[in-house]
Amino acid sequence: MEIVIAGGHGKIALLTERLLADAGHTVRALIRNSAHEADVEATGATPVVADLEELDSEQLATLLTGAAAVVYAAGAGPGSGPARKWTMDYGGAVKLIEACTRAGVDRYVMVSGRGADADAPDDGSFGTYLKAKGQADAELQASKLRYTIIRPVGLTDDPASDAVSTDPDSGVETIPRADVAAAIVAVLGEPRTAGRTVVLRSGSETVAAAIESLLQ
Repeated sequence: MEIVIAGGHGKIALLTERLLADAGHTVRALIRNSAHEADVEATGATPVVADLEELDSEQLATLLTGAAAVVYAAGAGPGSGPARKWTMDYGGAVKLIEACTRAGVDRYVMVSGRGADADAPDDGSFGTYLKAKGQADAELQASKLRYTIIRPVGLTDDPASDAVSTDPDSGVETIPRADVAAAIVAVLGEPRTAGRTVVLRSGSETVAAAIESLLQ
């Protein structure tokens, strides 16, 4: 499968790229900074310098040619102001939805966040982040794309545990980024996850088993 990952130099993205490349997939990683090309290449993915804030959806669509799926793993990041939360956590994600429609790519995996809510208060801080993510999720859900939205709880840099839960209401409030990456790969390989929004946290099931349990 040929997959395009937006936000290709993020921590989750780099882990996902390596897993996908190791599994034999072709991966293109959209990055803003050319200085990050070597980091992407080290995962087995191909870097493509593309600034999501500068490109319009038509320009972005040209970068999706030949792709079977996209992953939106971009975001404004910690410490960013409210303006970038709207241009990246919301705007970039929506722009990629439009680009997929133009390019005929119908599979879209969104890395969102637990608590994402289109009705959250636009308070210029964490509420703005949740609102931007929530509105992006809502537009993806309303699109005609075959989407899966992954909403991880608090992220850590711990090693992969392959022990997760999709229970939306209770459990551990953290998860290693490496387990989120494994879940992204799992849902890309499971067409039945289309149309699903999944809260992901550390738990007691393997990633494969947790995804299967979700589908029962």
